[in-house]
Amino acid sequence: MRRTQRKSPALLRCRSLLVLLSQIGLVLGSYVCAWLLRFEFRLPDPSLLWTTAPLLIVVRLTLMPFFNLTHGWWRYTGISDALDILKATLAGSIAFLIIVRYGFGLKVFPLSIYALESLLTFTFLGGLRVLSRLLAETVRRDSASKRLLLVGAGHAAQMIILETQDADTGYRVIGCIDDDPRKAGLKIRGVPVLGPVEALAKVALQQRIDEVLIAIPSATQTEMQRLVAHCKQADAPFRTVPAMAELIAGRVTLQQAREVSLTDLLGRIPVNLDLEPVREHICGRVVMVTGAAGSIGSELCRQIQICKPGLLVCLDQNETGIFHLQRQLAEANGLHSGANAGTNAGTNAEDHERAVFCVADFTNPERMRRIFLTHRVEIVFHAAAYKHVPVMEENVDEAVGNNVFGLLALLNVAESANCSAFVMISSDKAVNPTNVMGCTKRIGELLLAAWPGKQMRCVSVRFGNVLGSSGSVIPLFQEQIRQNQPITITHPDITRFFMTISEAVSLVLQAFAVGRHRDILVLDMGEPVRIAELAKTLARLSGKNDQEFRFVGLRPGEKLHEELFYSDERVSPSACEKIARTESVKLAWPRLKHALDKLYVAVSVGDTNSILAGLRQIVPQFTYATSNPTTSALPLPATTSAAALPEAPPSPAPGLPHPTFSPSHRSPPSLGSPLPGTVSGVPGD
Repeated sequence: MRRTQRKSPALLRCRSLLVLLSQIGLVLGSYVCAWLLRFEFRLPDPSLLWTTAPLLIVVRLTLMPFFNLTHGWWRYTGISDALDILKATLAGSIAFLIIVRYGFGLKVFPLSIYALESLLTFTFLGGLRVLSRLLAETVRRDSASKRLLLVGAGHAAQMIILETQDADTGYRVIGCIDDDPRKAGLKIRGVPVLGPVEALAKVALQQRIDEVLIAIPSATQTEMQRLVAHCKQADAPFRTVPAMAELIAGRVTLQQAREVSLTDLLGRIPVNLDLEPVREHICGRVVMVTGAAGSIGSELCRQIQICKPGLLVCLDQNETGIFHLQRQLAEANGLHSGANAGTNAGTNAEDHERAVFCVADFTNPERMRRIFLTHRVEIVFHAAAYKHVPVMEENVDEAVGNNVFGLLALLNVAESANCSAFVMISSDKAVNPTNVMGCTKRIGELLLAAWPGKQMRCVSVRFGNVLGSSGSVIPLFQEQIRQNQPITITHPDITRFFMTISEAVSLVLQAFAVGRHRDILVLDMGEPVRIAELAKTLARLSGKNDQEFRFVGLRPGEKLHEELFYSDERVSPSACEKIARTESVKLAWPRLKHALDKLYVAVSVGDTNSILAGLRQIVPQFTYATSNPTTSALPLPATTSAAALPEAPPSPAPGLPHPTFSPSHRSPPSLGSPLPGTVSGVPGD
């Protein structure tokens, strides 16, 4: 951005006078030179020269303001200024010729003088401005500007170079690197192409580069990973320009260069699923999303609304979150935009009317029953759950009551309301769980896999951590960097599976379309990402090469490496290439119900040890030993983590196959005689 300084009136007048005098001198000089060149450096009639000189000066100075040539910002001279000088020179020469030859009748005035003078005036006026710009750029190069190296020598690089040359951005482009052999040795606006991308580290060292800018907005994920790898070797901060759409719109500036997104570093290409089958299933039907104010829930609402449901019921206990979601969906439909108000107002209003926003606790069966019956809900996407692992370790009864019995109550309500499909969002923490949250998610999977109802199709969707969610640890790291605090990491070797919010939602919707009753579907998420490496990159992108890192030990319930499948699960393909179907021995409903009866009593009493024992009866793989390996706080070269994320609150419901859990009941209601069968020794999956 160009720096602006306030000038005093006296200084401005002084500058204007200086500009006026310099232009008078240039016009007079070009006129005298024209005479000297015409008569081989002799002046046969000096009286004619000095008589007409004042007239020429007045004519030129009178016309210059009309062509914006009286300002003093010569260091920003460009092609437009050259055109203005040309037009002003031609106009002045024509006016001077008419006045001298036809006004004063001086037929003896040499015609060649008119041409020579105009050519020299154009050269002098333009040359002075170019010289001023060259001097200004030389001074700027010698100042404390950062030395910038561009990766790429295309259109985006040209725009960045132009901006650094035209404005005081604080950067100086030293060179470009590009893999195109045809560009080797070329200069782009005076900036040389110094070699291929493989030479990045060598060039950065030789040229003492302060920062690297990836100026290839069309780079694919694979290409971006390769470029980032070379940037890391250069050991210099690096950023990237915005997407191709920004470039096409001509909006790429150095200030818009963004940090390399963590989605660029996933280690795989983000999954892009075909949602056309989803539209066929959702169009015209009543769809409910629980946890609608959360990261996953709100994105579900946005994508479902695109599929034109008959009605979208957005439900969450978070009143503020629902308020913001309501505005976001309205803005997405253009209700707050005047751009298409004329043509799309009716359609957008209809889209908005097809959504209702309910502030409700899904564990409240009576409230949920009224909502289901009022709106005739047909499809449920259950995204509401407690997801903060360490917090749930300290609130075991609430975690089980919400994530297990709240889910069970909601299933009962959905079944009694004749819903046709129920999709639950699970987690990779449900595999061999070491925390209460993960164990409750596994029980949720088992519940849907054993659900005895015949008319409602129940599907679970299992995936890993979500980048960009409200509960992601990445914003915490960024805040620590901004405040110059050490980045706190749980363990140097911890890894996690990552996906973007749009990927997660695409999976959930695709699972709804292709999933069969009792399916557990899992996304192909690629290889797990080492959190410490992500944190190191994040610090470098923020220009903090000396960032301090502190390892604080695993939090309660955390494990080093998450898994996507149990060892005894058989993995088979589904109708979607990127989604796998798991098959294993699951609990039959009578046995599961019997175990849930006992767990319900333990939750009602509030006995944590009994609750944990009951959880392990249902999920034998659940380990809850209080072994939390810690590492002493150490400042290390660079490392950090991105952990799991939270969402919104959840729920209970009425009584079909199982009695409703109600946290407000101090004494457990009569559960009736439990169904036969014990879960002792039965595999948890």
